[in-house]
Amino acid sequence: MATPQRVHVTHTYTSDPATVFEKLSEHENLGPVFGAKITRVRDGDTSRNGPGSTRRLKIGPLPAFEETTTVSEPNTLIEYKISKGGPLRGHWGKQELTPTADGGTTLVYTIGFNMPVPGAAGVVGKVLTKNITKGLGKLTP
Repeated sequence: MATPQRVHVTHTYTSDPATVFEKLSEHENLGPVFGAKITRVRDGDTSRNGPGSTRRLKIGPLPAFEETTTVSEPNTLIEYKISKGGPLRGHWGKQELTPTADGGTTLVYTIGFNMPVPGAAGVVGKVLTKNITKGLGKLTP
């Protein structure tokens, strides 16, 4: 298998980190970001959107897959991984939030994954980067 693919997107919001975190952590709000139909499968172990919370994503004609939150640190960090289905291998996502000097928030969004088909991960990485960059602009906290 080839070297794992990385997607790295940075987006700045005018809203504070608490507001952005609240919007990003709520699974149902992410449909426009991923261009997907999102359904909540399970609430988290100790809070609605905390670790253990799971969402099902359906993107176009592709088979649905599930992502589970693994880390949720209020106003600063969300991490997740694909927990069921999908063509990606070793997939994980990390959303890091930092306050800006003017009261806004910088989101650094990194995704890592691989695919069993040589060259496919690079193509998927480019598509994800383009779609997430565009989709984050639609998320208005």
